[in-house]
Amino acid sequence: MNISRRKVIQGALAAAGALKTVSAISAAPAPIIRTIPSTGERIPVVGIGSNAYDVQSVADLAARRDVLREFPTLDGRLIDTARGYGRSEAVIGQLLAELGNRDRYFIATKPVSLPEAESVIDHALIDKSFTSLRTKVIDLMQVHSLVRFDDVMPLLREYKQEKRLRYIGATTAAPRQHGEFLQIMREHPLDFVQVDYSIGNRAAADDLLPLAQAKGIAVLNNMPFGGRNTSLFPRVAGKPLPVWAAEFGASTWAQFMLKYNLSHPAITAVIPGTTTVEYLRDNQAAGRGRLPDAVTRRRMEQYWDAL
Repeated sequence: MNISRRKVIQGALAAAGALKTVSAISAAPAPIIRTIPSTGERIPVVGIGSNAYDVQSVADLAARRDVLREFPTLDGRLIDTARGYGRSEAVIGQLLAELGNRDRYFIATKPVSLPEAESVIDHALIDKSFTSLRTKVIDLMQVHSLVRFDDVMPLLREYKQEKRLRYIGATTAAPRQHGEFLQIMREHPLDFVQVDYSIGNRAAADDLLPLAQAKGIAVLNNMPFGGRNTSLFPRVAGKPLPVWAAEFGASTWAQFMLKYNLSHPAITAVIPGTTTVEYLRDNQAAGRGRLPDAVTRRRMEQYWDAL
């Protein structure tokens, strides 16, 4: 996916005769900010997904340190991670400690994941995330893909009551879970849900996103580019952006996809995987300026479906 995305970015810039890269967003409009319904707190709409932060080499750590160093300078705040992402929690904790800027981030994580799904769900398990992230307070903790939901959620409520967690929620990344997820959303008071949604996977818009709006639940959007094994970038490799994408400020395919997602009124923030400064700047540019209106969204869907 990384190679194909890089080629797509380079091809789009060349086709447009661009004289500057997507990194030049300092003169761009202010970032779009959205509200967390349960509290009224406001956060920027483009965050970072950290599934690929399970790294050890000096070069890989340096690349991710560069991303986290620049992220807040571009008005970004939200980092989403999980125990199931290998060492990602620990790497983020290490890098933020080195940078000394933990207070500039909104950190979300998930304590239990498949396939290991620990048999004992207790305080010690939850505490591992605080240790790995080197923090006393975690902004958002989520039940990962509904794994052991009935065991994990009572603990999350307890930690929130103790003010060690600011928000709690649940996640899904598979349409097959949407029915169960809807039931949980109806029955449990959640601050956040995290759902899979992209221009190539629009199922969540049928029911999950409208229910989140109706119940006042913030929505994080995972896999906005289709996911690790189902990347959307190969589909547009070698294809120029439609000329009308400029009407809502998209200059790359990544921005086209992210602006589509962000134009859904239920989405609070998108969390694309971000491992290089190049991708960071491209993604953050999508969270500024205009977004597609309802008519343009339909046009984007028709264009995508016809590719």
